Amino acid sequence: MPRRIEAPKAPQNKAKQEKKVIHPYSRKAAQLVREGHKQDRKEKLKNEKALKLSILREKLEWFHSRLDPNKTEYNKKEACELIESYLHRFDTELEQIELHNSIKGRQARQHGSRETVIKQTIERERSLYSGYGMEIPDIVNTKHLKTFREWDLDLKKLPNIKMRKFSVSDSLAKNKEDISAEDAKDEEQMEHKNESSPESEDNGSE
Repeated sequence: MPRRIEAPKAPQNKAKQEKKVIHPYSRKAAQLVREGHKQDRKEKLKNEKALKLSILREKLEWFHSRLDPNKTEYNKKEACELIESYLHRFDTELEQIELHNSIKGRQARQHGSRETVIKQTIERERSLYSGYGMEIPDIVNTKHLKTFREWDLDLKKLPNIKMRKFSVSDSLAKNKEDISAEDAKDEEQMEHKNESSPESEDNGSE
């Protein structure tokens, strides 16, 4: 019996087989471009937020690890002393980089990018501290210090930590004990001056 020859099947719709080509100047192309830019912005904001959180956490951990367990609050001068120490936190690393680069035979500076980042960070923080103020945990308030001391480094609990700005001018502020002592000393000197004045001697002779 002769073999039956089947007719070839008609090809399927090309639109189903191949992805439709979008014209570069069509509305669809413009929409895809807008969606792409929107996604890029979202990704950029996400990365910036993550970087800010990382920097903030690093700062808070530094101050948290250096809290005096015997203090229930700090005065402004003590808070500024902590900030000064914080601004010098990279000193050892910079010294190591400088020592590494001072070795004879080095054609180019090693760790140059890291050194640049550190110096830019310090310069920015020093500018804030010398100007409008640098923000750190509020350790001059007893309640806020207690909350910060009890923090377990969980980023979800960051909103519970109250922040406060301190500037160089705060380092010159006198605490309550100093003011009280100076007032008492001034009062004592005034009384002594009144007792030894000529007027008081004349009254005594009468």
